[in-house]
Amino acid sequence: MASTLSGPALQASRAALSAALADQPESTTTAEESLEPGEIQEVDMQAQAVGIRTVFSVPTNFNVKHPLFSPWTLWFDSPATKGRNLPQTPVSAFPQTPVPHTPGVAAAQGWMEDITRVISFDSVVQFWGLYNNIIPPSQLPQKANYYLFKEGIIPAWEDEANKNGGKWSIQLPRDKNRNNIDQMWLYTMLAAIGETFDPSPVQSDGTGTPVTSLFTGVFVSTRPQFYRLSIWTRLAPSATDVHGIRKRIVGVGKHFKTSVLGFSAGQKLGGPLATEVVFLSHKDSEKKGKSAKKIVV
Repeated sequence: MASTLSGPALQASRAALSAALADQPESTTTAEESLEPGEIQEVDMQAQAVGIRTVFSVPTNFNVKHPLFSPWTLWFDSPATKGRNLPQTPVSAFPQTPVPHTPGVAAAQGWMEDITRVISFDSVVQFWGLYNNIIPPSQLPQKANYYLFKEGIIPAWEDEANKNGGKWSIQLPRDKNRNNIDQMWLYTMLAAIGETFDPSPVQSDGTGTPVTSLFTGVFVSTRPQFYRLSIWTRLAPSATDVHGIRKRIVGVGKHFKTSVLGFSAGQKLGGPLATEVVFLSHKDSEKKGKSAKKIVV
C-alpha cells in the first residue's frame, strides 16, 4: 500500500526513521561464532526484507517499531479555557505517561501551573497515533499553545536546557493562514523529531564524540489575529562566538524558513500582523526597543 503522505511530510517522517536507525547500537553477537574456520555466513537479504512490514507499507498491520533518535513530550495550555478543552488522546493507545521531574521554583511559578503534559513518545508510530487523535491548531481556542519538547525539558526559559538559548519565530496573520497552519505545524514537528533542524546529534565532532543537539523544542500559538510558530534553541550567539554557534543558529533558521515552511530564501514575509523569520535570545526577548539583537533570514 502506497503512503498517503505528501512529499515533504513523507521525507521528514523518513528522516525521523533514519535518525533513529543511525543511533542504534550494533549487535555484539554474530552468526560467525558458529561457523567453521574459513566458512562465510550467507544472508538472504531478500527473505529478510519480505518479512518486514513498516507503518509506511502496511499502516494497520506493521511489525516493526521505528524508534526516534530522542524521546519527546507534548505539552498544552489554554488560559482561555483553563483545562476544559484539552486535546483528547485515547488512553488505550499509549501507556500512561510518567509524572515529569519537578521543575525549578522559578519555572514552576505562574503559567507553568496551568500547563498540561499530554503524553511522551519515542517512536514514529506513536507520533502518528498522537497526531491523529488531537485537535489541530486551526481548531484550538484562542490563546492556546502546543509545545513539543525533548523529554526532560520543560517549555520554559528557566529550564537548564533553555536558559542560555533563544528562539526562531514567525508570526502569520490568522485570516490568511487558517488553511495552512495545520500543515506548517505538522512539518515543524516532523523536522523536530527527525532531527533535521540541527543534524549534529546524529554526527560527531570528528573524534567520535556525539555533538549536543542545539535545539530543544518547537511550539505553536493561536491568538485572536495571528498564529506564531517557534523553534527553541539551547544556545544563542555570543559576542565572541568562538564555537561557531551563530552559523549553526542561522542554519536552523534557514532550514525552518525554506525546507519546513516552504518559503523561498529571499522572500519578504513582513507585513500587517506578519513578521519575518526572526531569532532572539531569551535574554534579548525581555528587552524593549532597538537594544534587542535580532537575526533575520
